[in-house]
Amino acid sequence: MSLFERWLSLWVGLCILAGLALGTTAPGLFGALAGLEYASVNFVVAVLIWAMVYPMMIAVDLGSLKAVGQRPKGLIITLAINWLIKPFTMAALAVLFFNHVFAGLIDPARAPEYIAGLILLGAAPCTAMVFIWSQLTRGDPNYTLVQVSVNDLIMVVAFAPIVAFLLGVTNINVPWETLILSVVLYIVIPLIAGMLTRRALIARGGAGAVDAFTARIKPASVLGLLLTVVLLFGFQGPVILAQPLLIVLIAVPILIQSYGIFALGYGAAFLWGVPHRIAAPCALIGTSNFFELAVAVAIGLFGLNSGAALATVVGVLVEVPVMLSLVAVANRTRARFPA
Repeated sequence: MSLFERWLSLWVGLCILAGLALGTTAPGLFGALAGLEYASVNFVVAVLIWAMVYPMMIAVDLGSLKAVGQRPKGLIITLAINWLIKPFTMAALAVLFFNHVFAGLIDPARAPEYIAGLILLGAAPCTAMVFIWSQLTRGDPNYTLVQVSVNDLIMVVAFAPIVAFLLGVTNINVPWETLILSVVLYIVIPLIAGMLTRRALIARGGAGAVDAFTARIKPASVLGLLLTVVLLFGFQGPVILAQPLLIVLIAVPILIQSYGIFALGYGAAFLWGVPHRIAAPCALIGTSNFFELAVAVAIGLFGLNSGAALATVVGVLVEVPVMLSLVAVANRTRARFPA
């Protein structure tokens, strides 16, 4: 990791402070930016989200799917965690905390939005940062690529129905048009663009050309993330300053979910005899979130100033320190796994 990536939590924190300050001192500017939207999709945020997602999609190699059947255990654990367990446990924790445990500490009218934001986080498995977590745990890069590729393909068709089902269960109206539009904009189109770019780069210079191109545009991805955080916290500034405890409350179920899901995936891999260089990334994929997509869909479904958007941004805030702590756990326990 570069120095900038290693201290990403610090930069995110500074951008949060910058967003709060700008949102308080220049509310007219943020009001104008919030008005630049169509069908609940904000143009400014859309550009920033594309800047984040596009470089990640270039790393997806659909040709690697042919290696899936060679060592299926890690992939089975990843898919079971991501699509059969994680979305539902996140929804259950969200309902538990915001409809019951924290009911006396929050505005009841906003509780459904916080629940919706957490559901969006739980239903979007990691598709990019996991490459960093895999590298830090000496994971098998090819197998990690297979896992990410399969997850992205499933996400294209499964994300919207799972989110719609869970939002319906929690009695939240589901605007299908906006939900499907968000999936197309933030998964399908970037995935196609990434595939075409990857094909062109490989034809020109092989895998080295892909790595060089990704390295060149990587700063744009991180910049897109940081500017998105500035915007979101600028829009949410008055709410956060009025209720600073709210950030802590939202973080509680996210933390429980993260450490619980990691324990489940990592423990299953250990009991099943999965080698560590596959087990560690497989557990970390299930733990990490595709927060770019969650933020984008939350904005599209509920608006820039919604509690759902705020909940997904809190997910961004806790993502990096939580994942680095789990990387440390995985590295300390490497010797306990089969060679």
